[in-house]
Amino acid sequence: MTARPENAHQARLLRLLRDEGPRSRAELGDVVQLSRSKLAQELDRLVETGLIETAGLAASRGGRRSGIVRLSPKLRFVAFDIGATSIDVAVTNGELEILGHVTEACDVRQGATAVLDRALELLGKLRDEGLIPQVHGTGIGVPGPVSFREGMPVVPPIMTGWDRFPVRDAIGQELGCPVLVDNDVNIMALGELHAGLARSVNDFLLVKIGTGIGCGIVVDGTIYRGVSGSAGDIGHIRINDGGPVCACGNAGCLEAYFGGAALTRDALAAARSGRSPYLAELLASGAEITARDVADAAAAGDPEAVRLVREGGRHVGQVLASLVSFFNPGLVIIAGGVAGFGHTLLAEIRSVVYRRSLPLATGNLPIVLSELPGTAGVIGATRLISDHVFSTA
Repeated sequence: MTARPENAHQARLLRLLRDEGPRSRAELGDVVQLSRSKLAQELDRLVETGLIETAGLAASRGGRRSGIVRLSPKLRFVAFDIGATSIDVAVTNGELEILGHVTEACDVRQGATAVLDRALELLGKLRDEGLIPQVHGTGIGVPGPVSFREGMPVVPPIMTGWDRFPVRDAIGQELGCPVLVDNDVNIMALGELHAGLARSVNDFLLVKIGTGIGCGIVVDGTIYRGVSGSAGDIGHIRINDGGPVCACGNAGCLEAYFGGAALTRDALAAARSGRSPYLAELLASGAEITARDVADAAAAGDPEAVRLVREGGRHVGQVLASLVSFFNPGLVIIAGGVAGFGHTLLAEIRSVVYRRSLPLATGNLPIVLSELPGTAGVIGATRLISDHVFSTA
């Protein structure tokens, strides 16, 4: 059974040590504002439970040297970041530093049992490397709407065979530790909050553009999920009533214009028509056209590929402009596979948002690309579960 803090003081001390690293007792006392005797009592109790340990003496502050404490180096958190086309599995220490990370292509449409079994096999590889003496908690992200309270996906459009599958309970039973499940965009937002560009920002939006399009909403340092867990599902905001049919069954959704499948569709049409010489040549060679190829074509200066990226950026900017005027965030981060289009995409999104949103909302609004490609999700998943383990809830 994973040890847990006994009260709010212990929970705050654990989160401080997670976020700030080893600290002297005197430094911790300055932050938590407990009496010296009360602080010593709480820290000693955390040492007894095995959650923290002493680590030598700090430099003198003019008197007796204060002892340094740190999270136990035996603490381990596990992340499963399940995307539409890939699985990432990682192990971190208590401070959420990645100790081991494996990634593999995987189609989420294989179904919950097959995908989760493969995730556990990948975790087994990290266990074989001696990285996991014990799992203290597991965070899981999936590419669809999630009932956070029940720990399961609910009617996910692109996750065939996952509807109401008890992900949290199945993995918890397998690993014998606390488990939390959330939407993959939410865990990416938590990753940015912990280790990325949002470390000093309490209110921000993370827009993930990949196979699907979603938005992580962070309010006062906390993920906003909405009443049923579907907040941020911006990929299904309608742009045009007469637009292409989306995977959700409606027409004209943002995702139907610029999600991974939509971009592959448009790239294939551009290759077949010859409008894109780069993609046409690729198709003629027998290669399968993907969204990634559009990025390569745009980087090579192919005019049609650049047009597709800019058009997609305009659609994203159109939706984002409304969100910015409504929410007034302090930062917008663009992430996900399609964010690999880089500054061509970013420039188009910025142009539309800055032009369409209220000047008061955009006057000091940075819109930036994520600096945690490939790791935001796994860091965020461990942040999610460590918040739970380092709490009294």
